[in-house]
Amino acid sequence: MADNYQYGGQAVIEGVMMRGRHHYAVAVRKEDNQVSIFSEELGYTKKHPFLRLPFIRGVVALGESFVLGLKALQYSANQLMEDEGEEELSFWEMALMIAFAIGLAIVLFVVVPLLFRGLIAGVVTGTLWRNLFEGLFRAIILVAYITLISLLSDIQRVFAYHGAEHKVIHTYEAGEELTVDNARTKTTLHPRCGTSFLLYVVVVSTILFSFLGEQTIPMRFLSRILLLPVVAGISYEIIKLSGKNQSFLIWKILSWPGLMLQRLTTREPDDSQLEVAIAALRQVLTLEENAQLYNNVHPINQPSTPVCE
Repeated sequence: MADNYQYGGQAVIEGVMMRGRHHYAVAVRKEDNQVSIFSEELGYTKKHPFLRLPFIRGVVALGESFVLGLKALQYSANQLMEDEGEEELSFWEMALMIAFAIGLAIVLFVVVPLLFRGLIAGVVTGTLWRNLFEGLFRAIILVAYITLISLLSDIQRVFAYHGAEHKVIHTYEAGEELTVDNARTKTTLHPRCGTSFLLYVVVVSTILFSFLGEQTIPMRFLSRILLLPVVAGISYEIIKLSGKNQSFLIWKILSWPGLMLQRLTTREPDDSQLEVAIAALRQVLTLEENAQLYNNVHPINQPSTPVCE
């Protein structure tokens, strides 16, 4: 039976990463049709409980998701390269990819909207309206970017694994046995998805930046970067509440735009992809259960050893 913890994850190359309270696991389908699994303990927030406080936990979750996502992507990419007889990605290759991704995000979602704001400054009067148009343009860029990358065949495979992740999470949250037959009947859309989180970030940042008043161009750029933790913290609390309160009409309405955007970032998975998502979640649940049993016997927590199958 599902507990009250909100399990989640993300799609990776030919696989899925699932995350629990204190562990995460990455399951990848290899070319020989076997499923390779890597899992590890998450001990940082356990050691520092204050990091789980409301609003602070959103900033921590954003940073932790970024790091775990990169680890999971590196593991899945290396599994693929191993199958093809190529060398694994080096530290510097990963660092370069990370730098490029961060730079692209800053250009697309900070620099370009600010340039657009400057272009309409002579037409749109009032700081509030200019900031609102800047936020609207940022939302358009987000939808356009997702739409364009969804046309790539490799990305469509990743989006199918994204759909598998959601179906398996829905199965678990329904208290059903984690089987392909049960997961197949579930929707690929989930109110507590990273895609919805990004949309909340755009909306919250638009509202927040609208109160900043008129600024110089350098100050506008800095404020957008420096206030990102605040925006992330607020957005995280909204999506947590949304995921817990789908029985209320207001939260269904607030979730609807994010669910519609997920129609671009998810695809209907096949049975083999569902099997991979199930394997990842089962690994996490097993580790969490074993850790709970161990803690009941040994009050002092001991670090666990990473598991690789």
